[in-house]
Amino acid sequence: MFIQIIEGKLTDKDLLQRQLQRWRKEIKPSATGYLGSTGGYTADGRTFALVRFESEDAARANSERPEQDAWWNETVKAFDGEPTFHACREVDTLLGGGTNDAGFVQLIRGKAKDPAAMRSGMAEFEGQLRELRPDLLGIVVAWHADGDREFTQAAYFKSEAEARKNEQNTGHDETRQQYQDMFDGAPTFVDLVELDLD
Repeated sequence: MFIQIIEGKLTDKDLLQRQLQRWRKEIKPSATGYLGSTGGYTADGRTFALVRFESEDAARANSERPEQDAWWNETVKAFDGEPTFHACREVDTLLGGGTNDAGFVQLIRGKAKDPAAMRSGMAEFEGQLRELRPDLLGIVVAWHADGDREFTQAAYFKSEAEARKNEQNTGHDETRQQYQDMFDGAPTFVDLVELDLD
């Protein structure tokens, strides 16, 4: 799997939503290798999207289509300046990965002390997560090709209320600390308060 992350500050949310509807109707049917997307909005007016393709070649082929280029030239007008892009050639999934059944998605942006150790460690946590976090439906971790050990993790929850309740459970403290010990510095948490899942 290949993921392209797009993020930016919005000036025209309505335009972006119209363009997304247009993309799904007119361009998506012929987007070879497109697997889906996780997107949403933050309380401070930003938008994030993790767009999944079967491969980097498929994503590139889609970007090079004239109709995609024309669509993007109109879509970018919804942003305050140019959005930021991250290409993620390495992707990990836990608990089945992303799901459109989520009621709440939280992004975690951080840097790993040792990416290989973190990737194997997270796989070992999968069984514990199933027990400790029944509110957690799946996780996708996208490693930034343009960053130094940087990643974006998307955690899919049944609802924000359940996520908030379970994150206060002190019974998770040891597992939470083991997870946080794999970070190089404090991560950034981004709550998508309004979801756009495809």
